[in-house]
Amino acid sequence: MVFKDRLYPKCYVVLSALLLTLLMSCDKNSKLKKEVEAVPMELKVERFDKVFMQSTKESLPSLKTQYPFLFPKQTPDSIFLERTQDPIQKLIQKSVDSVFSDFEPTEAGVKSLFKHIKYYNPSFKKPRVITVFSDVDYRNKVIVTDSIVLIGIDNYLGTDHEFYNSFYKYIRKNLKKDQIVMDLADAYASRFLNQPRRHTFLEELIYQGKKLYLKDLWVPNATDQTKVGYTPEEFLWTQDNEFYIWQYFVENELLYSTDDKLVGRFIAPAPFSRFNLELDSESPGAIGQYIGWQIVRSYMENNDTSVLQMLQMNAQSIFNKAKYKPRK
Repeated sequence: MVFKDRLYPKCYVVLSALLLTLLMSCDKNSKLKKEVEAVPMELKVERFDKVFMQSTKESLPSLKTQYPFLFPKQTPDSIFLERTQDPIQKLIQKSVDSVFSDFEPTEAGVKSLFKHIKYYNPSFKKPRVITVFSDVDYRNKVIVTDSIVLIGIDNYLGTDHEFYNSFYKYIRKNLKKDQIVMDLADAYASRFLNQPRRHTFLEELIYQGKKLYLKDLWVPNATDQTKVGYTPEEFLWTQDNEFYIWQYFVENELLYSTDDKLVGRFIAPAPFSRFNLELDSESPGAIGQYIGWQIVRSYMENNDTSVLQMLQMNAQSIFNKAKYKPRK
């Protein structure tokens, strides 16, 4: 009886504390959501891909005036007009029209992204957002500048689309429309961080972690697997093996290594990560991005630091105070 009498108050206190924390978190999230929604943002994605394919000899001059940056001066109008009649371009147009028959959800996703970016960075200026055909240039799916964003919309037709049959599976898996916002978020995160050189593997991990943490803030309703670009199976494998991945990095003294090959093995998109073990084929590529993400998340959970302060901190300081300990 003594044991039960003593246990009950403790459990009651713990449950009460958890409930209070949950309620406070919900209130905070609700307040944040309302503040983000209140950010003024008008956006209309310009469907250049559609307008261009409908252009004629008479309408082309006007189109060139509206989009001079999409028409090289040395190229005669006849080439552009021929392109509108090209069978391959028409096939691309048909596929794009089918997949994006309702473009409103995509436009709403981009608008929400911009609202969140502006909320956290009031100096952000909304760019013109323009969709184009890129002849399926998956290496340049989005191009972001200070004033213009180009979206190669033919890169987002779905994992199993016939245009992508010759591509590796790890490339195809993210050629779908829910990745448009993710790719834009990634591009803007790279611009905001502006850290072109990372010398150690730890610096690379934290850099990638910062980018993914910005996705947490900017695209809060997206699933974690969508943010990191994994399939459900890949994400589950990574979660289940996080402790062993981290153990491998530490035991092999990779954190302070300056070996450039580590980027290809664990950071860059790839069919799998290269531990040089039998299980390599089971792992997803770019697994270091996930680990860096968890370190940055752990830092933000365990320290009273603003997002801006964290983004400006060096990798070593973040790592030292992160208290990152993946569960076995």
